[in-house]
Amino acid sequence: MRVSKRARRIGAVAVAGGAVLAAGPFVFPAQAAGPSGVKAKGAFVLDASSGEEMWGKSADTKREMASTTKVMTAAVVVSSGVDLDRKITVKKAYRDYVAKWGGSTADLRTGDKLSLRQLLYGMLLPSGCDAAYALADAVGKGSSTTARADDFIAKMNAKARKLGMKNTEFDSFDGISKKGRNHSTARDMALLGKYALGSTNIRKVAKSTSAKQKATNGRTYTWYNTNQLLGSYKGVIGIKTGTGSKAGPCLVFAAERNGRSVVGAILNSSARYPDAKKMLDWSLEQKTGKLDLRSLPEGAERD
Repeated sequence: MRVSKRARRIGAVAVAGGAVLAAGPFVFPAQAAGPSGVKAKGAFVLDASSGEEMWGKSADTKREMASTTKVMTAAVVVSSGVDLDRKITVKKAYRDYVAKWGGSTADLRTGDKLSLRQLLYGMLLPSGCDAAYALADAVGKGSSTTARADDFIAKMNAKARKLGMKNTEFDSFDGISKKGRNHSTARDMALLGKYALGSTNIRKVAKSTSAKQKATNGRTYTWYNTNQLLGSYKGVIGIKTGTGSKAGPCLVFAAERNGRSVVGAILNSSARYPDAKKMLDWSLEQKTGKLDLRSLPEGAERD
């Protein structure tokens, strides 16, 4: 585990040798040691304003990250310079893909026309793998759907290198790994979350608990955000859930409270939301009560 210098400075006085910090508002006795009881196999939290590393647990161990992969998909789309209001036609291939791999879906209907901006909602809220495929197909270059998807994944890896995500590799646009080379670390995913929230477009989508989007033919899509931390912990503004048989439950999260802003990542946790609460309470110097998770409507996607 690693604790930031700032965390060690919290409180009126820091006793030498790692002893308990002196009392101050919202200071816990174990503040210097980081949040206690985090069950995730990998976890990391950083200060979103300064980029300062605050705390981590096995933060550099490579693990699968499931649908939190879609944070990078969104980042590549918005940074590519494409017109987010450009409309594309939903292909049967997108629905067939979800059916084949059993992925979560935005239930896009073949022939409907939606903008790339609307597809960001379809990808980040219900974790639609069909919407992710549509975005990759629209932004990637190539003479076929497969070639464009492969080109898009190459762009994801290029972006990861540019952001300094040293232990990250993508082989998919949605987290469904076909080659077994879709992995990252808690540290890298927190860095990605910080970068993604620098986009006002991603931030607006990621903090939405639900959205209604209308296709050009008049069909209305209603999507609910699978991230139940939203609306359950004051100040949370995103970002993305993920769950896989090997990845386990994952979460990239962020919160702003009392002038403070933090971003964290949890990989493979049996208690990702309680873990996130512990990390947020600690990093934001809060002491909150029981976490009462926002419920999802019957039939809404879970991820």
